[in-house]
Amino acid sequence: MSIRFLATWAASAFFLTAALPHDVFAAGKTVVVTQAIDLSGPNGSIGRDYVTGITTYFDSVNAKGGVNGRKIEYVVRDDRGVPAQAAAHVTALLRDHQADIVLGGIGAEATAAIVATPAFAQSRHALFAPLADSSATRHARVLYWRPSMESEFSFLLNYFEKLGIKEIGIALQQSPQYARAFQFVSAEMRLRKLTLTGVAKIDASPALVQEEARRLSKSGAKLVITIGDTFGSAQFLRAFRAHDASTFVAGTSLINLTTLGEIAGKRATEWTVFSQVVPNPGSAVSALQAEHIKMMKRYRDEPVSALTLEGFAVAKTLVQMLRVDSAGQVSLAGHATAKNGTDLGGMMIAHPERGQNLSRYVDIALFKSGALMY
Repeated sequence: MSIRFLATWAASAFFLTAALPHDVFAAGKTVVVTQAIDLSGPNGSIGRDYVTGITTYFDSVNAKGGVNGRKIEYVVRDDRGVPAQAAAHVTALLRDHQADIVLGGIGAEATAAIVATPAFAQSRHALFAPLADSSATRHARVLYWRPSMESEFSFLLNYFEKLGIKEIGIALQQSPQYARAFQFVSAEMRLRKLTLTGVAKIDASPALVQEEARRLSKSGAKLVITIGDTFGSAQFLRAFRAHDASTFVAGTSLINLTTLGEIAGKRATEWTVFSQVVPNPGSAVSALQAEHIKMMKRYRDEPVSALTLEGFAVAKTLVQMLRVDSAGQVSLAGHATAKNGTDLGGMMIAHPERGQNLSRYVDIALFKSGALMY
């Protein structure tokens, strides 16, 4: 008996198969969804909310009888934000739990570590929906749910350009990933005839970050975009606000806002702006948003967030792509509506053939008084 995953994107298609013992799909067995993700490390608050959203949707599916009569068993391991631990957990999950689906964790480093493991390579699974920048880890067997980082930066530039802001500074952390992002943002600014007023390096010593922030505050920037991780962005923001309390500072959805506030301080986060890859989780405007709020109240009784909604939407997408046939074969084989994609309830998900990023949705939110305002 085999598990088959069909993942089609870009201009190609291929089949991913893995052999399992015949009795894995005996009557009454579950569909096993596994994940290694940071639950207690530097991005623990992100991971916990993401897992909460996923768990909530799976609970709602299981309450209705599961997928083709098979309940979903969701097995999660805490990698503490350590890529090597993520790889070790996935290896064990594939070996000991005979995973049908492998969900991704947080960050490009964890994603790269997982796909490099012999167990993952030999299993021929697809890694589904990591919380990571798709441009940083291009791999044929990684299928991203969230939009690309380029989409988020383009949205930020477009939003502020419409407000008449043309002078932009950049706070940049040094890494190959962020260097690519910087090149993209710089090229986009040239095309839009926007002015780069200066670049502050945010991975130096605290004293140098202070000086870089002071210099950028004097550059005439009306907007500063941070291209870096949560810690680097928080250090910069704290230093920058000592010299400039009112200029907009913008970041992307992968910045951990809980950690940002803890490091930079509540006052420093006022009037910071972040791109978001799901609509307002506290609003019930669309069917998806209303369903998320209702199910979170029913199964969790916890506050909703952008990450609980993203996890909920990822799990809903997964279930809609999942097929369990009468022969016991599990497949992740595209959407019921084929190349037209799938409507999750007011939020469209593209067919995998359209690219590695299933969702193209990007919005913007203002961080004020310790919360996001959409």
